[in-house]
Amino acid sequence: MKKHLLLFVILCTAAAVSAQSYAFGLKGGLTVGNQRWSDFERDPSYKMHGIAFIESAEEENNFAIFAQGGYHIKGSAMRNRTFSNPINGDLFRPPAYEFLFRNVSLTLGGKQKFAFTGASKLYYMLGVRGDYTVSTNLAQYNDFNEQNPAYAIFPFDDSEFIREFNYGLTIGGGMELPFSEFVGMLLELTVNPDFSLQYQQPAIPNVTDPFTSMSRTLPERKVRNLTLELTLGFRFLHKIEYID
Repeated sequence: MKKHLLLFVILCTAAAVSAQSYAFGLKGGLTVGNQRWSDFERDPSYKMHGIAFIESAEEENNFAIFAQGGYHIKGSAMRNRTFSNPINGDLFRPPAYEFLFRNVSLTLGGKQKFAFTGASKLYYMLGVRGDYTVSTNLAQYNDFNEQNPAYAIFPFDDSEFIREFNYGLTIGGGMELPFSEFVGMLLELTVNPDFSLQYQQPAIPNVTDPFTSMSRTLPERKVRNLTLELTLGFRFLHKIEYID
């Protein structure tokens, strides 16, 4: 039902755009990823993203309905953390670790635009976003988790815990800088919170500690995405004129 509703919205948006002038383009830039792991946050990850978009284009260019699809690497990192060796109690600092989720996304929303200088426009935007997780890098931590089951500090590469479909909002603003009537650039800053959990692992009881032979429980782990994206792109206008 959700897939049918999404397809209906996309078709309606495409039909509305095709009946009038529209703008389209490509944009990309820096993604600063952060994740809340249960009750604490990790360090940010720094990756790139790419987006293709299409939007309606009124004669006055004051408001637009847009649809965009993109590729985003969301995640977090663990840097400059000190751990204790469970065998001898010595403290050590491991190298930086990243926890990455490679997602493709579809966003539908609107832009409200305001005159700035000359033909330039400032705008704010709000969109509803759906994400599909294509892959992760969690498999690289399998050996550690298997060798240290009672101290599995990394997420498990398990499809039961990794959520493939996620949803959230895209909120932000930017500036359109036209070079001519039909070609321009845009600079954009967005915040992209997820409402759903990217990763959810329940508590795992009765895990045997190989060093003490005692059993312990691995705590529940919940991971939610939040990204900040700085984007630069090109915007092209396809103008339709009706002649009586």
